[in-house]
Amino acid sequence: QKYRYKIAKMIESQAQFWILDEFAAMLDRDTAKIVAYNLQKLARQQGKAVLAATTHTDLLDDLSPSVHIHKRFGKEIAVNYYPNELAKECSLIKEMHIEEGAITDYKKLSAFHYRSTRLPPSRKIFTLKRGEELCGVIVYSFPPPTMFGRSKVWKGSFSELQKELSTITRVVIHPKYRTIGLGARLVKETLPLAGTPNVETLAVMAKYNPFFEKAGMQKIAESKPNRNIQEAMEKLNALGFNPTMLGSTNYNIDKIKAIGKSEVIKILEEISEKGEVPRKRLLNFKKIFPTHKEFMEKIEKADEAEIASTLKRLSFLAQTKVYLFWKG
Repeated sequence: QKYRYKIAKMIESQAQFWILDEFAAMLDRDTAKIVAYNLQKLARQQGKAVLAATTHTDLLDDLSPSVHIHKRFGKEIAVNYYPNELAKECSLIKEMHIEEGAITDYKKLSAFHYRSTRLPPSRKIFTLKRGEELCGVIVYSFPPPTMFGRSKVWKGSFSELQKELSTITRVVIHPKYRTIGLGARLVKETLPLAGTPNVETLAVMAKYNPFFEKAGMQKIAESKPNRNIQEAMEKLNALGFNPTMLGSTNYNIDKIKAIGKSEVIKILEEISEKGEVPRKRLLNFKKIFPTHKEFMEKIEKADEAEIASTLKRLSFLAQTKVYLFWKG
């Protein structure tokens, strides 16, 4: 991460020439290949010149240089010229394959997903593996009765819904293998294997990383957060909470201890009182439709950790979600 940070600072400098000595020399070789692949992609996109020197000979495919100089012993030097073309994929991808998996595979990578380990009923699960190493997982679930955006592209009975539609509920790539297009590959190659003629998903990350669209899914609609939630986020911000950090329970606990529970509870009370946001989505209730009184009784007894989890759920509700659809 430190090495990636140094490269990011170099890119931020707007320099025309990127000069890197001992390029990726201290990295494990898998990470080195991923860094090399991304460096050449960014350099070519931005029209930059790269001069990289390294003692390693395993980065040629991923760096894809237009000029390759190999300094051997003494005066022995080999110079090769290649077309100045983008490396279309990282060399590690050639070693990977997709196979059917199980819930246990998802649980192994669930720590790297922003949602919990709990899953809705799954229809099919597929894994992306490099040999026996688990690199990624995708979960296709049975569709919920209703979903934002669905009515624009699909209509039918509940029984037809279960037969004709699957919902992608999780896509997780191991952090080691991110940034090389594996999310798009995992979605694209498994869409025809989902077992239904249509597939949908409602995703937060689709707004920032369009890998679903790269995989062939069509963006149908975008949902904006509820106005009351937006107001609550603004009030939390005024208290000193960083909205982008609310997804971290540990961060929330530290801030709640510094600010005090009562100030945070006041904001949550306003949301519950207005009643436009399902209280069950903020606090864990067995009851489907808890009352405002029940919500307040529970939140007032909650400790810092429970309130921190509620703020984390609130941050999810505040995110813009994108509905995407695929028709086979």
